[in-house]
Amino acid sequence: MDDLPTAKFHTMTEGTQEDWDAIMTHMRPFAQSGGARVLDHLRLLEGDCGGFAVDRLTHCLQTATRAHRDGRDEAYVVMALLHDIGDTLGAFNHPDVAAAILKPFVSEELLWIVQHHGIFQGYNFFHFIGLDRNMRDKFADHPYAAATAEFIEKYDCPAFDPNYDTLPLEFFEPMVMRLFERPLNSVYKKAMAEARGGQKQGDTLCHDWWACTLP
Repeated sequence: MDDLPTAKFHTMTEGTQEDWDAIMTHMRPFAQSGGARVLDHLRLLEGDCGGFAVDRLTHCLQTATRAHRDGRDEAYVVMALLHDIGDTLGAFNHPDVAAAILKPFVSEELLWIVQHHGIFQGYNFFHFIGLDRNMRDKFADHPYAAATAEFIEKYDCPAFDPNYDTLPLEFFEPMVMRLFERPLNSVYKKAMAEARGGQKQGDTLCHDWWACTLP
């Protein structure tokens, strides 16, 4: 990466096409490796039990394992794996952190599930900490409420079992890498896919940046 061109401006108002062409040569491989950085952050959950019977990473792995064994598709399994990735940074809003990370890469339904799973899980413990366990009821008429309740009941809720045969992180790593290589929704998607002049691949011109940069 050190031999790639860099921008010359010191304030954004002075940027030129040449500057941004240079920046995009860095941005493409950086964006492609987003899954690796997500996995690095997920590993920070290892060893932190927070008072639970398993550590936070094991809980995430077990949630994803249960979803995978139940036949859920890859995007759903990755959502399950990352649903609590925000625990380290968002003690007061961890679902929002996970939702922000996943937003460009998952469907509207999966995004809603991860963003609201905390309130729906609250049915099982809010009353023990002085909160309303029925807080989720305000979403009862939402089209994704039943799917979120199902995620909690089948995968998130029982995923604190130290004796469960939980799959290792290595099993899920390829799924994470694939999901984070292909954004579904992003303000930058068009710019990344149509980076000025496309990207050379052999003798052809490739305008699909993630297809060009995949091994």
